Amino acid sequence: MLLVSPLFAADPKLSFFEPALSPDRSEIAFVSGADIWTVPAAGGEARLLISHPSWESRPLYSPDGKRLAFMSGRTGNGDIYILTFATGELKRLTYDDAAEQLNAWSHDGKWIYFSSTSQDISGMNDVYRVSAEGGTPMAVSADRFASEYFSAPSPDGATLAITARGVPSGQWWRKGHSHLDESEIWLVTASSNPPKYRKLAGGENVPGGEKTLWPMWTADGRGIYYMSDRGGAENIWYRPAAGGAPKQITQFKNGRLLWPNISYDGKEIVFERDFQIWKMALPNGTPAPVKIVRRGEPASPAVDHLVLNNQFRDLALSPDGKKIAFAAHGEIFAASAKDGGEAMRVT
Repeated sequence: MLLVSPLFAADPKLSFFEPALSPDRSEIAFVSGADIWTVPAAGGEARLLISHPSWESRPLYSPDGKRLAFMSGRTGNGDIYILTFATGELKRLTYDDAAEQLNAWSHDGKWIYFSSTSQDISGMNDVYRVSAEGGTPMAVSADRFASEYFSAPSPDGATLAITARGVPSGQWWRKGHSHLDESEIWLVTASSNPPKYRKLAGGENVPGGEKTLWPMWTADGRGIYYMSDRGGAENIWYRPAAGGAPKQITQFKNGRLLWPNISYDGKEIVFERDFQIWKMALPNGTPAPVKIVRRGEPASPAVDHLVLNNQFRDLALSPDGKKIAFAAHGEIFAASAKDGGEAMRVT
């Protein structure tokens, strides 16, 4: 018998991730310490909103501001939940064994869009939507031999913008890229049968290639903002939805620009950069970091002791014979080969 103690990252007090603007642009939800927090959009004191010993991520406000969708690992690989602010009711939306990646709300608040690898081959993603009230997820874009993810429905719901090809769905954290990390933005008219696809960005003759991610519609549905690293640095770019030349919006020369989120009225974008939350007015505002001070205690530093008994798999001995590594409950642990005792989770 071994007692298992999870391994936690260093103090995340200055690390803020995956921001989202409330519909009235007064508040930002974000992730820190694997929990979900909120802070006034002007900056200031952040308060803990959702906390659990497992991880929470990707908070997204409903268009009416009354609910918050998010992802959580509390039931396994990762499922989508909805929190109702007025009552505190928590509803689980997805139940698949594969992890779901939350993408967006429909602008009428009726649907949740997400991507999943559960039904495709070789770990490729398809895009689904499920009723915000619960129900059976239905495929929206499911090419059998191409990965589709990071989707965004147009304001009228007639067209879906998706990221396609490459491996950034699981490697968005990579700075720079090889050809495997290059991706494209496509527009899908899901109401037609079969759906019609039109490429909007990426796959062009760009020196060094291009990684394009996270499409975001303007409020009038005439244009799309997205992240691209064409030219080397990650920045926000814009293209008309009807097609045309790209326009660079931000002018960063280095660093990362991740998980951008546009307000429902199309007037502001927030994004993650240098482990901080940044905000920018559209179309020509100057991006600046939001000053955040956390107030509250996250649940993530808790230590759980699990008795695993005979559920070990794939034992491996270190070259010096002093340590063993093994798999249990879908994670990798390491322990002393001589003394036993507590094993440390390394994944």
